[in-house]
Amino acid sequence: MDPNKWTDATVQVFKESQEIAFERKNAYIMPIHMMEAIVEEESNIVIRIVEMMGGDVNKLKKEIKETMNKVPVQNPPPVDIGLHPTTQQVLRRAIEKQKRMGDSYLAIDVIVMSLMEEKEISTIVGNSGINVKEFNKKITEMRKGQSVETKEAESQYEALKKYGNDLTAQAESGKMDPIIGRDEEIKRVIRILSRRTKNNPVLIGEPGVGKTAVVEGLAQRIVKGDVPSNLQCRVIGLDMGALIAGAQYRGQFEERLKAVIKEVKESKIPIILFIDEIHTVLGAGATGEGAMDAANILKPMLSRGELRCIGATTLEEYRKYVEKDPAFERRFQQVYVKEPSEENTLYILRGIREKYENHYGLTITDSALVSATTLSKRYINGRFLPDKAIDLVDEACATLFTQKNSQPEEIDKLERRETQLNVEKIALERDIKESDEDHNKMIKERLQEIEKELSENKEKLTKLRINYEKEKGGSEEMKELATKIEAMKHKAES
Repeated sequence: MDPNKWTDATVQVFKESQEIAFERKNAYIMPIHMMEAIVEEESNIVIRIVEMMGGDVNKLKKEIKETMNKVPVQNPPPVDIGLHPTTQQVLRRAIEKQKRMGDSYLAIDVIVMSLMEEKEISTIVGNSGINVKEFNKKITEMRKGQSVETKEAESQYEALKKYGNDLTAQAESGKMDPIIGRDEEIKRVIRILSRRTKNNPVLIGEPGVGKTAVVEGLAQRIVKGDVPSNLQCRVIGLDMGALIAGAQYRGQFEERLKAVIKEVKESKIPIILFIDEIHTVLGAGATGEGAMDAANILKPMLSRGELRCIGATTLEEYRKYVEKDPAFERRFQQVYVKEPSEENTLYILRGIREKYENHYGLTITDSALVSATTLSKRYINGRFLPDKAIDLVDEACATLFTQKNSQPEEIDKLERRETQLNVEKIALERDIKESDEDHNKMIKERLQEIEKELSENKEKLTKLRINYEKEKGGSEEMKELATKIEAMKHKAES
């Protein structure tokens, strides 16, 4: 059992298992401690598969905790925590499986397969509402025939899910805003993608003019089937930040990117990659000493047409970074996205109005949209339409929404006055016992005034609170109905 032959994730799981056993004052690391560490792990293959199969994740976690509570406690806690015989068996089985699978390192998925042979663990997983045999099958499928040759192998499993965002899936679920007024740009992108070679468009335009919206519009057209047959595919947004994050050693970034590209090439459904801020790929992941950056990894496949990619960047960053690498630049076809006119911005706002009304449970008038367009154009400098006009509408809706859903100022004033009167009343009642008759008479008169004012305040507050609760309840009901209507519309359209 050589830890040097374990992947980083496996080493981490054993460290966490030891910590869990120590915190719980257990003498040994049990299989249930390992299961708890795997479930709490960052990549967490067990939870991902349980969710994928429609199991109850909360029930799974609860049963693991309950089983750990049954493990005998040693007081005072042990100094050294060893492996329980059943845990040693789990490891032996895992090493045998590793050899049969031809892996160089012991990976987490092999550990999970070995753990599932323990009756206690398989029962817990089965109780979450999933088929244990199917669960084991899904674990095997996760690596898609890959062998574990590096310590970071787990980071390459399901690379597209980890480092990508499926825009076509979002369009199918109706989560995207409708795209209006970008037909020419979308058609130009479709023409470039349909080319045999150099079929990679790059969207260039100022921040906020709607470059990402063009790609979202393409995804929506793909879902509707309003594209040529060669574009019946998925659009995946690549998260360069997630790809680079944590890649501290030379070669880690390249391995991740190659795993993504491999999944793209091997996918049964063709995939188009979308890289927002594409200038970031120039130099991304390069650690010096001859290490390749993302651009150099992508260049050969982009020129041969093996990989279809859509880029997006601003005009300034395109000139500053992309134009300085002619070999990278020539592999892309430029699509300039202009700032829309005030008239087109108004069409865009009218198109997305329903989404904002449903989200906030408000009614947005057409005159408000006209004002948002003209006023943002006139007074907000340094930003571009339609982004600044949309922001203005969103801010106005958020302001009105918070006003409607927080207590009115009139109620606040009356409540503060009620508190003041009650404080004064208590003070006067205390004084009445210690004062002379003349002073008592004045105090009694003031107490009568306070009682009268408190009674009037109470009546006003009761009426205002009833009205406020009715309005609040009505707006919540409207919001729920609007959400249901939108869901039904999406279902009817699909």
